[in-house]
Amino acid sequence: MAFKLDMVQAAALAVVVLFIGQQIKNKLGFLDKYCIPAPVIGGLLFAVITLILKVSNVLVFDMDITLQKLFMTAFFTTIGFTASLKLLKKGGTGVFIFLGISVVLVILQDITGITLAKVFGLNPLIGLSTASVPMVGGHGTAGAFGPIFEKAGAAGATTVAMASATFGLIMGSIIGGPIGKRLIEKKNLSYPMKTINSDVANEAAATKEETRKQLNPENFMGAVSQILLAMGLGTVISMLLEKTGMTFPVYIGAMFAAAIIRNISDSTSSFKINLEEIDILGGISLSIFLSMALMGLKLWQLADLALPLIVMLLAQALLVGLFAYFVTFNLMGRDYDAAVMASGNCGFGMGATPNAMANMEALTIKYGIAPKAFFIVPLVGSLFIDFCNAGIITTFMNVFGK
Repeated sequence: MAFKLDMVQAAALAVVVLFIGQQIKNKLGFLDKYCIPAPVIGGLLFAVITLILKVSNVLVFDMDITLQKLFMTAFFTTIGFTASLKLLKKGGTGVFIFLGISVVLVILQDITGITLAKVFGLNPLIGLSTASVPMVGGHGTAGAFGPIFEKAGAAGATTVAMASATFGLIMGSIIGGPIGKRLIEKKNLSYPMKTINSDVANEAAATKEETRKQLNPENFMGAVSQILLAMGLGTVISMLLEKTGMTFPVYIGAMFAAAIIRNISDSTSSFKINLEEIDILGGISLSIFLSMALMGLKLWQLADLALPLIVMLLAQALLVGLFAYFVTFNLMGRDYDAAVMASGNCGFGMGATPNAMANMEALTIKYGIAPKAFFIVPLVGSLFIDFCNAGIITTFMNVFGK
């Protein structure tokens, strides 16, 4: 029996799934420890239930995912608003070096994924679905590119990418701390020997609370207008990009439009970008998009890919660990901050920026503050690497996906 849901009903169900995921996360501390997002928890639970119902020939869900694409585009549009050239220049050479290191890691991840896919006789796009798409890109990028890969002939790419993203979140948190600790102790690095005290935490909380108090309806109206404007202009940019004959994700035009608007604002100061409100709206869009994307996972497609998937994911973990230890640490200065950044690189290189921050915080609690690391890693991980990653993925997709 098929249970049909229209686009509004599907979005409403996604919200229910999101709330269930949040409740589970609140009750199970290890999920919060590894920064597993609530929509991933709820969405995977729904996908497992769907699998059981299908295998038992009880029920099959038929959902209209039109709004999933809308929320996806809205989220990546908000990412575009973070691409500030002014901010990049302000960060100094350290930011440029770390961004360059991260771009090289993305390329190596994609080369590794494609190579192993060919070894196992799989579609190269399945290899990309275990590489920088889910690792650096996370669940958001996995949910965006997976359907594109499937349309290009890579059956099960979305499911593989989502499963890989979840693996990355966990593994990135597991390997980051030990790598940073080993670098600090084996290299006999000098570190501050200070722990983060309650005054620092209280100051950070007060700053965050003060920022929240500044939110008002007018700013949200401006943020929504700016997002919709960028999305509208993005459709024109996307149409122009399609004339090149290459395949691009539907959101790429909106990301470019948002970046252009942001940098015009930075250079002219003629209008204000409501970044705090845009960030909140982006988070909401991402949560609903992820819930819908994970609800639609076809877990039965993983059966034939079990062994290759395990090998490819372990290879990605080994690559990121060795890269952080030998490349990131050495190029970022071979000091304490560099060791902390290496642990952070494991976090967002396999999962997300919150994982990177958690890795670095665990180290700094034991060894002392690392201000340089805490400035550079989130700046690159949150703002610029997603933009670069999308372009690199698109290039590999067009070269190897035809």
